[in-house]
Amino acid sequence: MKLDFDLSSYLKKIEKSTSYFHTFINRDSLAVGLLVLQSGEEDTQAPHSSDEVYYVISGNGFLRIKNKDYPVLKDKLFFVGKGIPHHFHSNSRELKVLYFFGGPDS
Repeated sequence: MKLDFDLSSYLKKIEKSTSYFHTFINRDSLAVGLLVLQSGEEDTQAPHSSDEVYYVISGNGFLRIKNKDYPVLKDKLFFVGKGIPHHFHSNSRELKVLYFFGGPDS
């Protein structure tokens, strides 16, 4: 298994893809990936079957968890429990987020 990761290479993969995210570690116990939303781009994710942590690399906007909006800023970290509805929205700059699932990305 690969043990070191260059995030810039995964950002390039997303740029060349039709998807706004890329999971680069996907194991039974952990999944890790990058999410990139352009200004005003829609986040279409659905609730997940495991707990999740988001780390904001850059950008702005809001993360709606259940029915509450949380401001998204560089270096903020968010926890979202499994099965909880959530999505990013209203970003006026490109948003880059590192995500971690407590299980596989399914």
